[in-house]
Amino acid sequence: QANPFQHRICRVFSTSEDSDDSMSFEDFLDMLSVFSDSATSDIKSHYAFRIFDFDEDGILDRKDLEQLVNCLTGQGEESRLSSAEMEQLVQNILEESDIDKDGTINLAEFQLVISRSPDFARYGLQW
Repeated sequence: QANPFQHRICRVFSTSEDSDDSMSFEDFLDMLSVFSDSATSDIKSHYAFRIFDFDEDGILDRKDLEQLVNCLTGQGEESRLSSAEMEQLVQNILEESDIDKDGTINLAEFQLVISRSPDFARYGLQW
């Protein structure tokens, strides 16, 4: 099964000026270094944040969080959350992560939350 973030991963690591998400060999090596066991948690969390920032505006807002949940739960009708379930989940994520209560998650807030996650520290970006 394909990685639900494959397009975002290619986009984040691509240095192509054509906006076609193509990757050079150097881009590929950069990606592998971030996904390696030797990459620090800060580097992994920085790239995870960029991958989850679907609109690339430097913050994770409700729309980004909804897209993230949809990627994680699948796009099929049977796995899709109801509007109420999605709203509750996004609200819970914001309550846990949005330290400055501005309705979004910035990189520093994301990294703080990630630093408390033993699973992220152990597995990081190993999709």
